[in-house]
Amino acid sequence: MAGTQKASPRERLLDAAARLSYRDGVSIGVEALCREAGVSKRSMYQLFDSKDEMLAASLERRIPRYLSLFTHPGGEAASPRERVLYVFEQLQRGSADPGYHGCPYLAALVELKDPEHPASVVARGVKDALAQSFRAEAERGGARDPELLARQLALVFDGASARAGARVEHLDDGLATATVTALLDAAGMQ
Repeated sequence: MAGTQKASPRERLLDAAARLSYRDGVSIGVEALCREAGVSKRSMYQLFDSKDEMLAASLERRIPRYLSLFTHPGGEAASPRERVLYVFEQLQRGSADPGYHGCPYLAALVELKDPEHPASVVARGVKDALAQSFRAEAERGGARDPELLARQLALVFDGASARAGARVEHLDDGLATATVTALLDAAGMQ
């Protein structure tokens, strides 16, 4: 195709890291990453100081797309309650995909266990941003205790995504949204 550019080695490595770490976990080897990306190990180490740095860069690169999945299309015209429920509706939709393995950021945190690991720092930032978003919506919606509600919503999100990703739970029956609705009602959120 005329005008089509091949992705750079850096982009191919980041894409490979995203695919393989999501599918197989963050313990994937450098050789497998380089083979998937079609890039030599030497080139990889010229682009990144370490596999850890590459994994962190891969997670960071996905943040805008990931967070946009949970942004209500109605924007500010949607109520805070609608915006929160939309997050869980999207989680439900995404979990139906056969390639769904849960939240990639939660998976990285759980698998790495080291809070100082570069990828853990990125993943924690995303999880904190989601919780802050829940808190802001809880405040706008008049929840009695916005901080508590945000923590509860984050817990449901992570639990639902982990259980669905492990194929222990199916979210297509609306369990997550029903649970969130009960929490929103109990918190007095509009």
